[in-house]
Parts: sequence; structure tokens; C-alpha cells
Amino acid sequence: MPDTTPESPERSATAPTQQPLQQENHQQATADAAQLLHQQQYEQSQVRFRTVFENSPLGQKIITPDLMIRQVNVAVVDMLGYKSPEELIGRRILEFAHPHFRDDWHRLQAQLWEHKLPHFALETCLVRANGSSFWCRVTSVLFPDEGAELGYTILEDISERKGLENKLKRLYDAQETILHLATHDLKGPIGHIELLADLLQREVAGRADAGPPAPEMLRYLALIQGACAHATALLGDVLYVGDLDANELHKQPTDLRTYLPARLELHQLAAAKKGVTLALDLAADRLFAPLHPEKFGRVLDNLLNNALKFTPAGGTVTIGGHEHEGKACLSVRDTGIGIPGKLLGNLFDKFNPTRRAGLQGETTTGLGLFIAKQIVQLHGGDIWVESREREGTCFFIELPSSNS
Repeated sequence: MPDTTPESPERSATAPTQQPLQQENHQQATADAAQLLHQQQYEQSQVRFRTVFENSPLGQKIITPDLMIRQVNVAVVDMLGYKSPEELIGRRILEFAHPHFRDDWHRLQAQLWEHKLPHFALETCLVRANGSSFWCRVTSVLFPDEGAELGYTILEDISERKGLENKLKRLYDAQETILHLATHDLKGPIGHIELLADLLQREVAGRADAGPPAPEMLRYLALIQGACAHATALLGDVLYVGDLDANELHKQPTDLRTYLPARLELHQLAAAKKGVTLALDLAADRLFAPLHPEKFGRVLDNLLNNALKFTPAGGTVTIGGHEHEGKACLSVRDTGIGIPGKLLGNLFDKFNPTRRAGLQGETTTGLGLFIAKQIVQLHGGDIWVESREREGTCFFIELPSSNS
């Protein structure tokens, strides 16, 4: 027979209250287990951090918003020439900054804690315990810690790199000095040779009693004059490159709708002799850019001269200009023979090894496009080229616009 014994009243009364209590105990046990797991993960994370922090070959430290050192690793201690972290902890990093570079740390302080940049990097100079100084790269990351914002900072000794940079700069300066001295010294003798060749040509042509001069003599004199002219142009370009390195560029707002036609007009005679048409295509009603008129004129002169060299009779060279997204966009386009694709990659290099003679044998120094690019970049702009053989070439220039 089935058990039909009735459940006791006490057990029946406590059952409804035990079930929620069991659920609550289960939830508490789950929460405790989760908290324990979280605590274990946190402790493991702390162990990993301490291991990386303490054993990193790079200097690592934690600083407060007032630039006080809260924690450092052994690499920082060694870098600064001290014996233990305790000698550094609690002191401000400004105590170890070179007097001429303390503003670097104030800049880092402002960028991280005032402007709230997530990270900031700079190169500065620190002073060791023995009074010697060294260059280091500082990278600092802002992170929260118990209600505060601290800076996790990495120090990397870059003294060797800076030493190499300074050595290279001294070598470069010495090379430039020698080059400029040699250039100046060569201009005089070459000028004398050119003058003597010109005088000799006039004397030969004026000696009627001796009969007409031999064609070979005139050809040789012409070759001497041509070589001297090329050497003079090369020396001038070399000196100009040096001037670009040394001088600041003083720009002024320039109306390109007036400036470009005037520059184009300077090449009308050469274009007419070659049978090439010069054209202007200005799409903007107003087109202004901050320019150094003389130096930027050299860019246009170089591009127009090149276009005329490589455009046959009956062709066209066009200067274009328009504004796009706050930029003054210029172009020099020709219908000439174009540039082989294999030459495009080195076109703006100094002493471009791929330089070509023009259609009528015109020579080049190999510095023109290099100078053009330097000048455009000094104007805060960019220059590039597109070309196809037998279809023509177009140089593009993009400059900051000063249209109001």
C-alpha cells in the first residue's frame, strides 16, 4: 500500500522559508567564488607587472601629477647612477633634469594632466649622481590608480644615438662648407675660361685677312663655351641648395591670378623659338597662397623649362590653378614625349642619375627638381608628377591657401 502518512505541520511550515534561504546561500557562495577568482587574477596580474617592471632593461618609473617619483625599477637607478630605489622615491623628477631641459617636464606635465593626453613622448637630458648628463627618450602613459591619475614612464638612454647624430651633423656641415668653398673658388676660373673662349671666338671671326675660320675651330670654341655655361649653372645650383638649408623663408600673401601669368610671360620668347604654345587655365575667381615670390618663381621656371625641353614644335604647355579643400592646387602640364616609368621614382633626387638631355640637346645639372621639391616643402606644400611616354607630363603642386 502507498504511504499516506500526512506531512507534519512544522515541516510543512518551514519548507517555503528554506528554499529562498538556500538560493541566497548559493548566490553568496557563487559571489564569493567569483570574488576569490577576481582576487587571484588581480594578484597574478600584480605579480606579472612587478616582474616586467623590475626586470625590464628599460628604465621604468611611476610619477604623480606633481612629478614626484612613486616607484622606480633598477634600470632607472643604474641609469641615474644611484645605489637603490629608495634614493629616488619621493623626489621630484625635476631634481634630475638638466637645467636647460626642465621645461620638457613641465610640458609633459601639462600634456598629461591638464590636456589629458593618453600618452606623451619627448627627448630630453637628465643628470646623473656624479654630475654627468645623458640624453634619454621619455614615453609616459596616463593611467588611473585608486582614484588618482599617475604617469607610467619609460626612460631609454639614447646618448649613443644622439652622439652619432651629432657626429653626422658635423660631417655634413664640414662637407657643405668644403663644397661651398670649392664652388666659390671654381666659379672664377670657369668664368675666365668662358670669357677667354668668347674673346678667342671674336678674334677668329674678325680676322678677315686670314680667311674664314676653320669649322672645327668654331665648333671647339662652342663646345668650350657650352661646357663652361653648364658648369656655371651647376655651381649656381649647388650654392642655391646651400642657401635653402641656411635661410628662413619669408612668405607673403600672393595673388596667384596675377603672379602666374607674369611668370609665364617670362618664357614666351623661348616657347616661340621652339614653336610651343604657352597657355593658362585658372579656374578660381580668387586664388591666394603665402609665397616667397622669388624662390617659388624658381620652381615654376624649372618646371616650365623642363616642359619646353621635352615638348616638340606644335605642342602646348599649360599652367593650371584652382582651389580644393583649402589648398591652392597648381599644375604644369605639357604634351611632350613623357617620362619613362623607370625614371619616375628618382626624379626628385639630388644629382638625379637619370637626367636626360632635351629634344634639342639641352643639358641639365640634375639639381633642378630636387631644388623645386625643397622649395615647395619649405612653403608647407607637396609636389608630385604623373607621366606617360608619348602622352606628356604633368607636375602637380599643392600649397596652403590664404584665400579669405
